[in-house]
Amino acid sequence: MTTKMREEINEIPAAAARLLDTSASIIAHCAKGLREKDPSVVVTIARGSSDHAAFFLKYAIELQLGLPVASLGPSLASIYERPMKLGNAAAFAVSQSGASPDIVAMAKGARDGGATTISLVNTLPSPLADAATHAIDIMAGPEIAVAATKSFVNSIVAGLAIIAAWTEDKDLEGAVASLPDHLDKALALDWSPLLQPLSTADSLYMLGRGPALAIAAEAALKCKETCELHAEAYSSAEVLHGPVSIVGRDFPVVAFAARDKAEASIVQTVSKLSAGNAACYITSGLGEGGHRLPFVATGHPITDALALIVPYYGFIESLSRARGFNPDKPVALKKVTETQ
Repeated sequence: MTTKMREEINEIPAAAARLLDTSASIIAHCAKGLREKDPSVVVTIARGSSDHAAFFLKYAIELQLGLPVASLGPSLASIYERPMKLGNAAAFAVSQSGASPDIVAMAKGARDGGATTISLVNTLPSPLADAATHAIDIMAGPEIAVAATKSFVNSIVAGLAIIAAWTEDKDLEGAVASLPDHLDKALALDWSPLLQPLSTADSLYMLGRGPALAIAAEAALKCKETCELHAEAYSSAEVLHGPVSIVGRDFPVVAFAARDKAEASIVQTVSKLSAGNAACYITSGLGEGGHRLPFVATGHPITDALALIVPYYGFIESLSRARGFNPDKPVALKKVTETQ
C-alpha cells in the first residue's frame, strides 16, 4: 500500500516547480519591499516543521546578507502580550495552515512593532496571510499526511527565492531555479542501509552545521512523529561538548553534510565518533569515518543542504512502516495544531 506520506514526498519536485513557475511576480514584489526596508535584523515566527524551515532560512539570510536572524517566541504576543520594537526589522512567519493563534498574534505584533512581515503559508486566505505585509502562497498543494514534507520543502524554496531576488544573487537564483530537477534526482536515492540500525534503535543523534543543522532538526522531528523513535539534533561541534558521552558502540548517528565550508568539520566529528561506533552514517565522500549515504550535489552550498531532506523523507516513511506504525496518522498528533 502506498501511503499518503509517500505520495506527498513524491510530489516534492512538482510542488517546487509549481511555486517557482507561478510566484515570480509576488516574490519580486516582496524582495523589492525588503530592499526598500533595508532591515538591520530579521526575526522568524514559527513552530514545528515550519520552525525548522525558518531555522534553515535563518542560516541562508545570515550567509547571504550578513544580517542577524533571531527566532521570536510566539508566547511573547499570545500569552505575555509584550509589544516588540521592530521598526528596523523584517519578519518571516512560516505556517502550513496559517491558523495557529499564537503564530498569528506574534506576526500581528511584529507588524504593529514596525517590521516588514512576510508570511509563507500553504493556505490562502488565512489569518496569518492577513497579518502580513506580504503573503506568499507556497503552492505545495493539499497535504493530507500529518507529518509535513512537501510543505516544509516549499516553505524553504519560497524563502530562498525571496532571498535570491532580495540580494539579486544570480548564483542563488540559478540554484533555486534548478531545484525541481535536483529534488527529483534526490527522490531516487537509496538510504535503506539505515533501516536495520534504526529499526531496533531506542535513540539516535542527527548532526549538521549551518543550513544542514536545520535539516538535522527536521529529521529528528520526523523520527519522533512517525516512528516514536527518540532523536536529537546537534551541531557536529556541540555534540562533542557533553552529548557524546552517551554515544556507545551501536548508538546511531546520522550526519547531514552539504558541499559547503562546514563539510570538513562534520566529517571530522563523524570520524571521531565512528572510531568506537559502527552505526555512524554521513552524506559526504570525504574522510575515513562513517558509512556513506548518497546525496545530490546541486552546485550551491545552500540548496545542497535542502536536497538532503528528500531521500531522508523517503527513508523515514519506510522506517515508520518497518516499526509497525502508520506514517500518515501518528497516534498522538493531528494535522493542524492551534496553540495559544
